[in-house]
Amino acid sequence: MGVIGWVRWSWRQLTSMRVALILLFLLALASIPGSLFPQRGINPGRVSGYLELHPALGPWLDRAGLFDVYTSPWFASVYLLLFVSLIGCVLPRLRKHYKGLRALPPPAPSRLGQLPDHRQLVSPDVPLSPTAYLDIAGKELKARGFRVRRDADYVSAEKGYLRESGNLIFHAALVFILIGVGTGSLFGYRGNVLVREGQGFSNTLTQYDSFKPGRLFDPSQLQPFSFDLKNFSVSFETVGKQRGAPREFFADVSYKRAPNSASSTDRIQVNKPLGIDGSKIFLVGWGYAPRITVRDGKGNVVVKDSIAFLPRDGNFTSAGVIKAPDAKPQQLGIQAIFLPTTKIDPKRGPISLFPAAVTPGLFMSAWVGDLGLNSGRPQSIYKLDTTKMNKIGIEALAPGQTWKLPKGAGTVTFDGVAQFATFSIAHDPGSPIALVAAVTAIGGLVLSMFTRRRRMWVRARVDESGRTVVDVAGLARTENADIEAELDSLVAVISGKKD
Repeated sequence: MGVIGWVRWSWRQLTSMRVALILLFLLALASIPGSLFPQRGINPGRVSGYLELHPALGPWLDRAGLFDVYTSPWFASVYLLLFVSLIGCVLPRLRKHYKGLRALPPPAPSRLGQLPDHRQLVSPDVPLSPTAYLDIAGKELKARGFRVRRDADYVSAEKGYLRESGNLIFHAALVFILIGVGTGSLFGYRGNVLVREGQGFSNTLTQYDSFKPGRLFDPSQLQPFSFDLKNFSVSFETVGKQRGAPREFFADVSYKRAPNSASSTDRIQVNKPLGIDGSKIFLVGWGYAPRITVRDGKGNVVVKDSIAFLPRDGNFTSAGVIKAPDAKPQQLGIQAIFLPTTKIDPKRGPISLFPAAVTPGLFMSAWVGDLGLNSGRPQSIYKLDTTKMNKIGIEALAPGQTWKLPKGAGTVTFDGVAQFATFSIAHDPGSPIALVAAVTAIGGLVLSMFTRRRRMWVRARVDESGRTVVDVAGLARTENADIEAELDSLVAVISGKKD
């Protein structure tokens, strides 16, 4: 076929409805991993936890992009192919349908009696001429909303053009949904941030724990809002098979749209985000942040803060690290496990029986030496590099208790328990386009499903014996069009048996 021939053939295949449906199915199939695996754009902490729990499988899933499904190259390729395919399918059909909307109904077949739905009237007394019968039929069909074509010896009528219109509206809306999603991906952003009770967040790039901008997004366009986490509350099921399952959790925040604007308050809940100037703040997770005071060997306070611990199981057994690089005479590091409801199991050791902080306990191991913070290599705040450190002891504390570290390294006080919340902040300028397009698609689908398309024809003539013969026939172009009842009703009007 030559190069041009192959290009034309490939384009015809890509823009066929069959390929468009296949690509739509592949897009839905490609979205499934986004529901099965944690996504970095929503909860990077869960991704890190998954990688720790699955050290063999996790890296392979990460290389395949299953933790960043919606930004992966293979998902984008299916998305772009579907976009091109839908445009190639819809635009030619729109032009064709526009011509069809303006066209008259097709001429009447010469032999209406061969159609499955056919009626014939014969008037022995010839009360009316063929022209009069055609006038009656044409007037009645127009009154019923048919588009009518009148010729010398027949009337042709059609109704239900909006069925195809609804079908095309649906497919055109799918294109605009893809445009909306693409606009959000290019010009929007999504970031995650962990905020402890009593702390705040300002919408600047350095405040985010993770930030994924669109390819055409300019960070200088970040809206200058800020918010403070005043209180976080969570409740759990206490009895039955669902014991320990969270029933409700929410974050009470105060926020400002700009540094000089007035402060407002709101409550952020699951599926009830806070919207500020086109950005939405979603509550996506939470955990515990024990309040800890660390004094070094000279009695100086080197840490006094709430430290976020990452949950590891359903009972919120949480792990965290405390680093005191300013401690003297040596730098101090502490690895800790926080248990909300503590129990010492003879076989399993310390475990948590319930996710609520009923009897909180903090189990720590202390290390002294070089934390490695001056090496120039980035470190996770949730991990302690002990390669150049020495372990000096372990201890368990309840709130209010103090551990005097061995070798005069200082003290650690467990002051109490606070909580933190993780928020996903998203700015998606394409969401209004996608929302309007989705509503339009539903409307087009309903219009296509419930509109009945059918054609009707009436022929009138005088036969050899001088009688007037009227043939009436109909053709349903969709299922459940009930053409027979409509045909009988038209025949009754033509014959004068129905006013």
